Amino acid sequence: MLILDFLCWLALGSALEMKEHLTIKTILLFFLPLMFMSEMIQLSHSITNAFLARLSTPKEIIAAFSIAFGLNIMAGGVTQAIIQTGICFITDRTSFRRLLRFCLILVLLPFFLVELIALTPLTASRFQAPPAPDKGERMGFQTAVDAFELLLKEAAARDRVNLVFFGGEPLSNMKLIRAVTEYAERRAADEGKTVDLSLTTNATLLTDDLIEWLDAHRFGLTISMDGPRALHDLNRKTVGGKGTYDVVAAKVRKLLERYRSRPVGARVTLTPGVTDVIAIHRHLKQELGFFEVGFSPVTAGDMETFNLNQTELAEVFAGMKELGRHYLDSALKGENNGFSNMHQLMTDLVEGTRKALPCGAGLGMLAVDNEGELNLCHRFTGSDLPTFGNVADGIDKPRLGAFLEDMLDRDDRSCRTCRIRNICSGGCYHESYARYGDPAHPVHHYCDILRDWVDFGIEAYTRIMDENPEFFTKHIEPRRALP
Repeated sequence: MLILDFLCWLALGSALEMKEHLTIKTILLFFLPLMFMSEMIQLSHSITNAFLARLSTPKEIIAAFSIAFGLNIMAGGVTQAIIQTGICFITDRTSFRRLLRFCLILVLLPFFLVELIALTPLTASRFQAPPAPDKGERMGFQTAVDAFELLLKEAAARDRVNLVFFGGEPLSNMKLIRAVTEYAERRAADEGKTVDLSLTTNATLLTDDLIEWLDAHRFGLTISMDGPRALHDLNRKTVGGKGTYDVVAAKVRKLLERYRSRPVGARVTLTPGVTDVIAIHRHLKQELGFFEVGFSPVTAGDMETFNLNQTELAEVFAGMKELGRHYLDSALKGENNGFSNMHQLMTDLVEGTRKALPCGAGLGMLAVDNEGELNLCHRFTGSDLPTFGNVADGIDKPRLGAFLEDMLDRDDRSCRTCRIRNICSGGCYHESYARYGDPAHPVHHYCDILRDWVDFGIEAYTRIMDENPEFFTKHIEPRRALP
């Protein structure tokens, strides 16, 4: 294509009888930046394709393609016409230099566009924040109010309720969060209750004012962060593909320096390439200063690319056991090293937890989506699993009760004879649903690893109980807001 264009420029010069002005040397000097410009046009196409690849629904893709196609016709077509017309007006070296400057300006424009995109906040490029309320749709204030009123009604016998803000990125909707927080605190006080507020964020939108406000309202904060720069930036990028570690780390340091109301923890999402548990914990706990660090291996996410295979999963749990040994060494010295997965296992063992169900989903917790539907938990928002009522009509208790009764029935499942059934109780509903299409299906891809993990935990528990039982008295307690 470039050779054909070059021949066209030669033919055009000849046809206009401008040979005394357009020598082969002059045309070559002009054509080199033109070749560069052609590459920039291809780059702009690549940028458009990158945007299209990040969209999640056919409607969004078609709309974006239509806009991109229209812009290409209006801008690209005019640019090509100007270039071809400009060649016709080259009559001397002065006009040649002017046209060359004009072309260089056009070449620079894509660079400014790329930098503009790269500086935008973290968005849907992160796989862990899929759409729904995810598709850019935001919850309205009335829906949030109705949800909290339903919470007060269903928790009438309790003196404490928990309100959790989860995304997407919650900080992108601070107008709602501020309004709902004010409403919830006032209404809880009217009812003689305490409301605990929690929020999980990627920290990209944190500001000094937000840190002060969140601290004043005693939010329990969890920061989504995947370790040192090389690991964090593998998945957590801006829409322009630029890593967010530097931005997040700077804001985390400021947060940890100023936040006083409650300890701040980190949540790590383990994916292919992000599996070095020891290095991640060392960086987040010792170098940045998080109170605790928890790890979530991905094995049944919506995007297969980010799911750990069995070899990678075994590598992750080998790292967790190694970190668990560090936890044990610290515990024998009376210290908690902040490995929250291990600490939660110790808590379950100390308190003699016997789980009939794997978690509180559907029991003490439901997740409200932007349309007011009641989902089993936040991971089910936007899924095909039927919801269990809505904030306007209340909980569909017959349907929810039937679901929970089915989860309690282990007679036809392998969990019935498993030695860790009272700790695992079948595993995460969403993990089973995403992988097997059935929330009641045991997480067989996890079973052997979980049994090994619990056996390891029991050995650690026995040593701590034998050599330093005071550790449990000092460090194992319900996780609640500080008084």
